[in-house]
Amino acid sequence: DLQADMLSGVKAGLVSADVLRREQQELRRHEKNNKHLEEESRYAETVFRDKSGRKRDLAQERLEQQQKAEAKAERDEQYAKWGKGLAQGRQQQQNVEDAIKEMQKPLARYIDDQDLDRMLREQERDGDPMADLIKKRKAKESGEKKEKPRYKGPAPPLNRFNIWPGHRWDGVDRSNGFEQQRFARMANKKAVQELAYKWSVEDM
Repeated sequence: DLQADMLSGVKAGLVSADVLRREQQELRRHEKNNKHLEEESRYAETVFRDKSGRKRDLAQERLEQQQKAEAKAERDEQYAKWGKGLAQGRQQQQNVEDAIKEMQKPLARYIDDQDLDRMLREQERDGDPMADLIKKRKAKESGEKKEKPRYKGPAPPLNRFNIWPGHRWDGVDRSNGFEQQRFARMANKKAVQELAYKWSVEDM
């Protein structure tokens, strides 16, 4: 008679002792055959795969992520330094050094303190009539030349003489296109010459 099988593989319903014994022996033999697979899989390393099915090297990926994070931190630090400005960074460093130097001195400041005297003399105050004169004198002593203002906008169109626009230029190109036509003619002439040369030596 046909009997339905259960999920475990044994027959459902009322079965004889022989059938039951045979099924149990079959199950034990099946478990014994699969024992080595169980042992192998117990200590096997997990294989991680990406969407396309290739094996992933997690250690390498972790190392790459760490390198990227370090590079990003270094870049952010550089951008923070640039964003502040070099002169401001130097001034801040100087302020810190001055503060450390002042902390090492005694608390009371006397009239003959040369550092204090120099600091007070160098301070610029609003409405000081001598401030401009002192600034000019300092610039003269340090040999600084007054830099002329330059144009700092987007890249200007080229011209024949490579003259940079003045610092007040608003960036609007009001030319009649002669410069561009001239450059185009020069490029065309050069291209034709190259083509003629290549044509002349083609058969050699």
